[in-house]
Amino acid sequence: MRRVRFHSYGGPEVLRVEEAEPPVPEAGQLLVRTEAIGVTLPMVRKVRDGGQPLPGVLSGEVAGEVVALGPEVTGFALGDRVTALCFRDAYAEQAVVAAAMASPVPDGASAVDAVALVRGGLVALGAYAAARPEPGESVLVTAAASGVGHLAVQLAKARGAARVVAAASSPAKAEFLRGLGADEVVSYDDETWGEPVDIVLDAVGGELLPRAVAALAPGGRLVAYSSGGGTLSAYDLLVGGKSAIGFQMARIAAQRPELVERWRQELWDLHARGRLRAAVHTRLPLADAAEAHGIIEARANLGKVVLIP
Repeated sequence: MRRVRFHSYGGPEVLRVEEAEPPVPEAGQLLVRTEAIGVTLPMVRKVRDGGQPLPGVLSGEVAGEVVALGPEVTGFALGDRVTALCFRDAYAEQAVVAAAMASPVPDGASAVDAVALVRGGLVALGAYAAARPEPGESVLVTAAASGVGHLAVQLAKARGAARVVAAASSPAKAEFLRGLGADEVVSYDDETWGEPVDIVLDAVGGELLPRAVAALAPGGRLVAYSSGGGTLSAYDLLVGGKSAIGFQMARIAAQRPELVERWRQELWDLHARGRLRAAVHTRLPLADAAEAHGIIEARANLGKVVLIP
């Protein structure tokens, strides 16, 4: 089978397609013949920033057909269509996933729908829930055109936000974001981001964090779910009575699987009723993984970037 790895750190150009034997599922694992693979900003940063042994492996969302079962697997059968988070060699024609991290793809939904909707939607729902929103509050979403952000914009509206502000890297993304239901669209370079909001969902971090805190009204809550890091001023939080909350989906999945399943059902329900659209920026062959990473790194995507094996 073909898979993508990297043998040195750097930009998209270090990704290499190579031949390998299909993996064998161990206890509690499924082997999935992948039909769609989601590309994310954390993986792009992982390739460039290093911090792991080489050759480097890529994780991510996958969707496809179960072709083998490891020992002790229950609840799944050969031929089932599933989506899951793969922690090793997700960029491959066949991928091993933990059965505990897999979920069925409903009839009528495509593998591309699944990778564009489920993981990003769970992060968006979880981050929004972490802010403990009240009906009628206002929300600002950074990286609003990203795979997670474009879902967060829609989910905030679906869950009762009175005003949703979409913040993006370029004014050129405004039409796309308004089409998702954003009431206002701002660019990171704008002098002001408009009237303060009750909640900021931040997926950017870094130098943008102080501006995100400044965008909060007194008593507002910032939820950070970015891999970009950054530093906050405790004084800025103190004087405005503001809060900063960290959200990590992996921790919730491990501690509250029943909550994650409820969120997952909500996502598919909203999607089936046409209230949640999983936008796909482009679908590229697995061999073009470098191009996919280049799109993400340039922040050029409007929605999800998907690889097709």
